[in-house]
Amino acid sequence: MNNNLQTPKKVLGVEFAPIIVPWERRLQTLSVFTWFLLIVYFSVVYYPFIIYSLFFSSYKTIAAVILIPYLTWVWIIDKQTCHRGARTSSYVRNWQMWKYLCDYFPIDLIKTAELDPNRNYLFCSHPHGLLCTGAFASFGTEGKEVSKLFPGFEFNILTFSVSFIFPVLREVILLLGLCSASRRSMNHVLGTPGGGKIGILIPGGAPEALDFNPGTYILQLKKRKGFVKVALQNGSPLVPVFSFGETEVYSQVANPRGSLLRTIQDKIQQAVDIPPAFFYGRGVFQYSFGFLPKRRPITVVVGAPLPMKKIPEPTQAEIDELHQNYIDALTELFYAHREKYAEDPNQVLTIV
Repeated sequence: MNNNLQTPKKVLGVEFAPIIVPWERRLQTLSVFTWFLLIVYFSVVYYPFIIYSLFFSSYKTIAAVILIPYLTWVWIIDKQTCHRGARTSSYVRNWQMWKYLCDYFPIDLIKTAELDPNRNYLFCSHPHGLLCTGAFASFGTEGKEVSKLFPGFEFNILTFSVSFIFPVLREVILLLGLCSASRRSMNHVLGTPGGGKIGILIPGGAPEALDFNPGTYILQLKKRKGFVKVALQNGSPLVPVFSFGETEVYSQVANPRGSLLRTIQDKIQQAVDIPPAFFYGRGVFQYSFGFLPKRRPITVVVGAPLPMKKIPEPTQAEIDELHQNYIDALTELFYAHREKYAEDPNQVLTIV
């Protein structure tokens, strides 16, 4: 009887989760559900809730007393914090939920080379996927104890600035060490005197999020050279990072380049800097569809740093040369570890 309750069941084509599930797995799912609500769902409902509370609710006065000072803090007083290296809290980075989040997939973090804690580095993580799950969990939290793996460093994930206009969400991600991917912010992180800083950038950015799908690794990198210039100006070595399995945890509605859907998505993304992906994964109580990521292993492999010298005013030729060297190093990293960590050992890397 218990065996039947511990086995997934299909009803009308929908695969439902077992009735009896170990508490460890329930806590893992709860952690991922909470993370998804914070990152995706709440960012959509924050401002409608604020507008309703201030203008249409029966508690407008109380809402105004609370929300107006807070929004003044977000929009004016604390607006520049995301460009000044965040305000990292080791307590928040060590929340137990991040360990459950990592165990859900599970996520693994692999180090292939030693780093000098007296220097600053720019980790360039690929692919973007939908939510940069591997990079976020590995470097934005201590779920994989990254500070022990790379002792002597502080970590700042560099993300799009629009993330920091959403109340509550911005406070959490600032405490996790996330900051803006603006040039000013990157210079602040990489220019820290004495070293010991690692900035983590997803060079493909939001546009690359429209290219993910299981079985594919498509990177938007050929025309993206701004990060190379900033690294040269600060003398911060580039470090290729690849998250095998990142594109396996979600699927999205077919949107080939040139299609009407993709054209509309690209225009929306360019306008608001948020990729409008029509994605699906699994649900809380069934595995066939929903908004939670699928349980698929993600292995984040950190490569070796590229040799780097500081060039305050690099020429285009110097930028192009380092950019090509970076692409070569990333390609080598991918194919060196593909057979061991990729879902399909014959998967190819496409760089556009």
